[in-house]
Amino acid sequence: MTIRNPIEWGGSQLAGTARALSAVGHSLHHVQDTIHSPAPVIRRIDNKDVLDAVRKGFEDFQTYRSDVVLLCIVYAAVGLVLARFFFGSDLLPLLFPLMSGFAIIGPFAALALYEMSRMHEKGEPVSWASAFDVLKAPAIGSIMILGAGLVALFLLWILTAWIIYAQTLHVDVGGIFAKVDNGTRLIFVPGDQGGITPTSVGAFLHQVFMTPAGQMLIVVGCGVGFLFALAAMMISVVSFPLLLDQDIGLDTAVSTSVKAVIANPGPMALWGLVVAGSLVLGSIPTFLGLVVVIPVLGHATWHLYRKLIQPR
Repeated sequence: MTIRNPIEWGGSQLAGTARALSAVGHSLHHVQDTIHSPAPVIRRIDNKDVLDAVRKGFEDFQTYRSDVVLLCIVYAAVGLVLARFFFGSDLLPLLFPLMSGFAIIGPFAALALYEMSRMHEKGEPVSWASAFDVLKAPAIGSIMILGAGLVALFLLWILTAWIIYAQTLHVDVGGIFAKVDNGTRLIFVPGDQGGITPTSVGAFLHQVFMTPAGQMLIVVGCGVGFLFALAAMMISVVSFPLLLDQDIGLDTAVSTSVKAVIANPGPMALWGLVVAGSLVLGSIPTFLGLVVVIPVLGHATWHLYRKLIQPR
């Protein structure tokens, strides 16, 4: 075995990634071939299993702390940039929906973490480069389609949150949306064109927490946000790990995920509370806690999947 120089090693990694991306294209044709595949057996679990999954997720995080932190620091960096953007613009009201949106897109963003836990479970060596092994999964085409669906759900949530804000506080949304060519098509227009312009963070917080309209905004927004998060959890909590672990159809994976949640309402409600509480704590004050929260939840999701689905 020889030690390669950094350029040679980097070239090898790039070549491997290129081959993996090519496999993604072929896998899109594989989506149709696996449709209506046999469903795996769903297990019944209890609250102890959920807590054990979280414990194992934290153990995986400790095992690969340096690798995972390097991987997930990207999420925190993006969060910091977006937080600065929102605090410095008319879009401050969308900061909380953005934070809560991690519950929607998190299962897709944590794919690399599932792969690391899967490889660790098999006794294979794991490093940050293992994150790219998800591209080699036979069902990567289905994974990308499902991921695109979650991204679309996230964007719909952001739009819904803005509409709720505008309707409950009777805000003119002209600064965000404008008609084009005298039609009804709407475009995103950040700026000072008549929309909301909170003079400061303090004024915005007073508006939300200290007025009846603001309190209504909290109730309605949290209620609708809960429905979005519940939908995302039901379709993705099992489907992503299942697609990564088995060559199974997209429709089967999603239906299995929904059935697993319905079959275990109590434990899955506890899991939802763990996810929501962790994301809130991780987002305070400036998303930095997500460097720990996201990898722990990602690894824990893999272990929860193992408890919910019987291996073939």
